[in-house]
Amino acid sequence: MRGTGFVFSGKMRLAAWLLGLWLAAGATAAQAGEMVVSGAASLTNAFGELKTLFEKRHPGLTVHTNYAASNPLLKQMQEGAPVDVFASADQETMDKAEKAGLIDPATRRDFVCNKLVLIVPKGGKKPAGMAELSGCRRIAVGNPDSVPAGRYARESLTQAGLWEALAPKLIMGNSVRQVLDYVARGEVDAGFVYATDARQMADKVEVVLVAEGHKPVLYPVAVATTGKNAAQGKAFVDFLLSSEAGEVLARYGFSRP
Repeated sequence: MRGTGFVFSGKMRLAAWLLGLWLAAGATAAQAGEMVVSGAASLTNAFGELKTLFEKRHPGLTVHTNYAASNPLLKQMQEGAPVDVFASADQETMDKAEKAGLIDPATRRDFVCNKLVLIVPKGGKKPAGMAELSGCRRIAVGNPDSVPAGRYARESLTQAGLWEALAPKLIMGNSVRQVLDYVARGEVDAGFVYATDARQMADKVEVVLVAEGHKPVLYPVAVATTGKNAAQGKAFVDFLLSSEAGEVLARYGFSRP
């Protein structure tokens, strides 16, 4: 499993990205034709396609996208990162953003739902149920302190009376995509990710079951107040709620609330 080098290099890349954005934010001429969308890691593939469609609808506009676990995205905004749209994988993180004045609450909308699933490496041993996770050596979950998928997993395992018993076996990921990578590479016996993430590596992972006993996986989006292009931010939020965007999101496994 990748060690501290992976995390450190990731932080360096993030710092460089943020520095670039802060410098770009100082160029008034560029602001009119640029915007920044920060989205939960599980939205990476769907938002990549939606970004292209939105840019085609708005000639001359460049949409910069930034993906990570929801809490680190929130922290970026708290530290002044210029963000025009924020999409979180949970309500709790968006609530914090709203309380801190980092989003415009009038623009907040719930736009997609997801499911938390238990996956194993392709061809790996499949637990018949949650109780059989005790037979696994290593189980990957997102860090509940920063990753919504990890909080959903903790709720599910706690509801099943397994969280404390499985704690020594848990490998914490910095995002749901890192958990997916751990399972895909066979570095753990099982892991909890979103159903949409499992679809992205269907050739390397298998879904065992849909986790229950947690809050609904409901994604909110809102215009952020730290950016310079609120008008296009509002247009992007409206676009996410359109039927065209809904069709794209459905192809990636998301459903409407």
